Amino acid sequence: MNTDKHVYKIIHLAGSSPDGMEAAIGTAIGKAAKTLRNLRWFEVTQTRGHIEDGRIAHWQVILRVGFTLEEDGQ
Repeated sequence: MNTDKHVYKIIHLAGSSPDGMEAAIGTAIGKAAKTLRNLRWFEVTQTRGHIEDGRIAHWQVILRVGFTLEEDGQ
């Protein structure tokens, strides 16, 4: 595969976790990696949280995730 030229498919994912933003990102990427190949990058586009009793109870992040398309014959 020529590494100088890439074409990426871009998808949106939502991940959530009570353990923070990084864990919410990890949830989304980890789940996607089970069914998608060639994941290459992500961008956090939105961050939300749920508040209970004056404390952060849950984080949610929206990600754009790019993965490279496979060459013909792969």
